[in-house]
Amino acid sequence: MNKQISSLDEISFKRSACPIACCLDIMGDKWTLLVVRDLFFGKTKFTEFQQSAENIPTNILATRLKQLEAVQLIVKTPYQQRPVRYQYQLTESGQSLGSVLKAMVQWSEQQLVNTARVQNL
Repeated sequence: MNKQISSLDEISFKRSACPIACCLDIMGDKWTLLVVRDLFFGKTKFTEFQQSAENIPTNILATRLKQLEAVQLIVKTPYQQRPVRYQYQLTESGQSLGSVLKAMVQWSEQQLVNTARVQNL
């Protein structure tokens, strides 16, 4: 059984109780799902996310990682002490986004010209 995200009520960006609006409040920008995608591709460190083709700015990347952690879609653990550096992993709730990403890939491949998978999801 998946644990539902409970901290969304405490987050200031919640607009309504609509499930679509709540999902978009978490992932409705142009970067967040790309960070989740990269986690599925095996990236775990900040520098690895920075190397993605989309060139996410570092300040936005840091913010998105904090937001994903706040809603319990990822966890961070230190892998180095001096200076402290973290690696990121999807939680069970984060892993459950896999089917959503796969559906988006399938839709894009069917409906959008010139799209191609970089890796299998």
